[in-house]
Amino acid sequence: MRNRWLIALAAVGIHISIGSVYAWSVLTRPIMEEMGFTLSETTWIFSIAILFLGTSAGFLGRFVEKHGPRTSGLLSMMFFGTGMLGSALALSLHSLPLLYLFYGVIGGIGLGVGYITPVSTLVKYFPNHRGFATGLAIMGFGFAALIAGPVMQWLTVEFGLVNNFIILGIIYMVIMGVSALYLKPPVAVKSDKQATGLYAGYTADEAVKTWQFAALWWVFFVNITCGIGLLAVASPMAQQVVGMDAAGAAAMVGIIGLLNGGGRIIWSTISDYLGRGITYMLFFLIEVAAFWLLAGTRDIVVFQALVFLIISCYGGGFSCMPAYLSDIFGTRELSAIHGRVLTAWGLAGVVGPTIVSVFWEYTHSYTNTMMFFAGCFVLNFIIATVIKHHSANEFNVVAESK
Repeated sequence: MRNRWLIALAAVGIHISIGSVYAWSVLTRPIMEEMGFTLSETTWIFSIAILFLGTSAGFLGRFVEKHGPRTSGLLSMMFFGTGMLGSALALSLHSLPLLYLFYGVIGGIGLGVGYITPVSTLVKYFPNHRGFATGLAIMGFGFAALIAGPVMQWLTVEFGLVNNFIILGIIYMVIMGVSALYLKPPVAVKSDKQATGLYAGYTADEAVKTWQFAALWWVFFVNITCGIGLLAVASPMAQQVVGMDAAGAAAMVGIIGLLNGGGRIIWSTISDYLGRGITYMLFFLIEVAAFWLLAGTRDIVVFQALVFLIISCYGGGFSCMPAYLSDIFGTRELSAIHGRVLTAWGLAGVVGPTIVSVFWEYTHSYTNTMMFFAGCFVLNFIIATVIKHHSANEFNVVAESK
């Protein structure tokens, strides 16, 4: 059996590579200036990548389960690496459609496959600490921007935009390739009972037919929609609403990245002790209050504290979901089930910024947007309470004994 801590490190290797997509905003201005693209044209590259992340995770989850983490990790490496190198070609040809194809579609498929690849394996290596295990890997995705952002900026200045994609594409392919080759599900178990526990549960097709799956998909979708909506306007909102200068807003965005990653491991670890149901109820209760207060605050310190709190819950929602799915549906086809849930992310990546832009267009204020998000989390809290009640009393037992 592989060393489970090295398995965790391999998972982080994949996620910290593909998580560089979160640093896309660093490249937005250089691409606009060098290529002559508009802001909306450049932003759509990122949106397409997130859309195909969710789509590919949903459709290729069964592939991950069938062929194992090594094969799917290498597939992710090939797609993401091709997306990066193809983006270099697209930029050298000044072709926006090719950028949409390579970074958005091909790279996005690599993101989706890579995101779900280590999840099921990690849960099986850490059966008693599922939240911590999945949070460890997904933390890498959240933290990636902190590393990739400055590196991309430096490479672009020193070597040019095209070479930035070539250099990072090669580096990411090496990291992801080495990580994928080490990934392997546990094969040595102490008893037949332990083996049954590791691989018991629902198939993806069975899981998606339950109301619990639909409920989890919805609360996941709302959490990401509102979180991405806030992330999309955090800097301009800070400058307009509470009067922060550009440098202060940029520093706040950096801390947001830290809390997006840190919140994933902290909240997922806490969920091992509180239980996933209670943790999600806590997420949504905090976000109801935080978004409501954010709509009215004009104090810089309070504003930042509320944003940081919301983003930590946003990150925690990502990291706790695989463990929650395994609690309810078992680990039999966890990667496939997780992939189906991640379709919510692909849709939310488009819906979140759109909601913010529509509200802004009609009101020229962020207040109504924040109040709308607060209302969304009231419904999320109610749904999370229902899920917690039913999974605690009946559904979890059924899934684990299946």
